[in-house]
Amino acid sequence: MARRTEQRRAAVWALYQSDLLSRPLGDSLPRDVHIFTLALAEQVREHQAELDALIAEHAADWSLERIAPLERAILRVALLEILHPEVLPGDRPIPPEGAIDEAIETAKEFCGAGAPAFLNGILGAVLRERAAR
Repeated sequence: MARRTEQRRAAVWALYQSDLLSRPLGDSLPRDVHIFTLALAEQVREHQAELDALIAEHAADWSLERIAPLERAILRVALLEILHPEVLPGDRPIPPEGAIDEAIETAKEFCGAGAPAFLNGILGAVLRERAAR
């Protein structure tokens, strides 16, 4: 069984490819996709309007369209896990700080040099806002 980190990254890549190629999400997922990856990707799509609104609100001086597609996918996956852990399979959701760490590590590996700090800023701002409620 693939580690959750790998499953998250598979969801990120499927969402990224779906957006980049304007294809249905199902066309970007392998036939033998893990249930967690499938649920994560589908739930991101289900909640995408909410997630994108939060990204746009907290991405100072950046429009959603200006954020690189891979970075948007990483942000969406992390935000889904932070805000809606109840929609994912499993009995141990990742803590919000863990979702942020996973997003930053993915950005370090696959995005430009400034991406980790950019993503951390947006995700941290959302987390602080939610904690203040």
